[in-house]
Amino acid sequence: MSIVLHVADGCGVLAQYVSHVTPETPPGAAGVMRIVRWLMWFVMLSGVVGITYAGGRFAWERWTGGTLESPKMVAGAAVGGIVATSAGSIMNAVIHP
Repeated sequence: MSIVLHVADGCGVLAQYVSHVTPETPPGAAGVMRIVRWLMWFVMLSGVVGITYAGGRFAWERWTGGTLESPKMVAGAAVGGIVATSAGSIMNAVIHP
């Protein structure tokens, strides 16, 4: 039982040192960040295209008198855009509680 207590004390000491660690950019991070920026651009472009398509489909459905399914598409694209643009804030909230 005393071994378990010594291990627990050691973990407590290590945890104190871990809390003072500052993040550092790893080598090669510039390339990864470039890809992430490209993906962010693509996500924003696809959101704009999705909302534009859904708006056009909404107008067509109203014109022809068909069933209205496009408002769900607009809402889905808007919610997806909100989640995509707030991904950084969400990850910061999850990683740094």
